[in-house]
Amino acid sequence: MVAAMTLEPAILSILVLVGLVLVLLLGVWVASLQRSEVRLRSRLRRLLADGERDGLDEVLDRVLARVEGLGVRVEALNALQHELAALTERSIRRVGIVRFNPFADTGGDQSFALALLDARGNGIVISSLHSRADTRIFIKAVSGGRSVHALSAEEQDAIRQALAQRA
Repeated sequence: MVAAMTLEPAILSILVLVGLVLVLLLGVWVASLQRSEVRLRSRLRRLLADGERDGLDEVLDRVLARVEGLGVRVEALNALQHELAALTERSIRRVGIVRFNPFADTGGDQSFALALLDARGNGIVISSLHSRADTRIFIKAVSGGRSVHALSAEEQDAIRQALAQRA
């Protein structure tokens, strides 16, 4: 004889309730997975160009190739930036000018000393001495803020002004 198994109504109602809770939780989980799939497909469509039907692997390969290409371009830009920084160090960055009157018989400060220096204090100082009869121009090399040629007080002042500027 087969024994019939009977469950008490309280246990049976608890099992039905647990089953309903499990079905409800599974339904929520499935809905969450469907939302995730929709978001993923939407993002994938944005990665794909119009009309492309490539898979995710092909899309990721293209994106990776673009990123690698950008890396090469960034390295080239860094090299160019270092080259420009070195060039800037050697360009004229500091300027000093002093106007003066070297001769008592002329009116006004028509003469000048102009210092044009790079970041290291290398460059030239240009002097112009103006008189009634003529104008004389002198150029002297400057290295490290000094010159091997004798400098007038005005030329030294122009160099001091230029060196006092921030490079």
